[in-house]
Amino acid sequence: MAHAVPTPGTTTGARTGTGPSRPGRRTTPDVLGPRTHLLVKWGLPVVTALVYGYWVASVRRHGGPITGWNLLTGFMSALVFVILYFALRAVTRRLPPEIHAALWGAFAGCALGFIYSGSGVAMFTSILASLLLAGAVTAGLVYHYYTRRDPGRARPSGTT
Repeated sequence: MAHAVPTPGTTTGARTGTGPSRPGRRTTPDVLGPRTHLLVKWGLPVVTALVYGYWVASVRRHGGPITGWNLLTGFMSALVFVILYFALRAVTRRLPPEIHAALWGAFAGCALGFIYSGSGVAMFTSILASLLLAGAVTAGLVYHYYTRRDPGRARPSGTT
């Protein structure tokens, strides 16, 4: 069965309702509204940071009572996490895919390494676990970016 491929500058039809397509972008139906996208764009990182802060505080507590220092550690960890997340999200948009993936991998690896080092394990184990996660996130993102990039930009013109 043949399907029509939208060309740049033409509408994609009533099915998507997105209007003219942009070159190099897939036009898929958008089931969520702009308000929901904005809420997810800002709310999800904040909620993730709060969960991360709670996790740090829980690991640092070692099953003991909740103290003021423990709460301060959790909230400061959440604050640093969300600040680094938003800074990284703003910076990586302008970078090539390889560096973009490496920075997000380093962020994930450092976040895990910080939590894991607070549990009292050997430093080598913490470093190894964070390097494994950083490598896995980087490899996954490189794969994601290269399997979904614009075919027109895949190779410079004139190469085989």
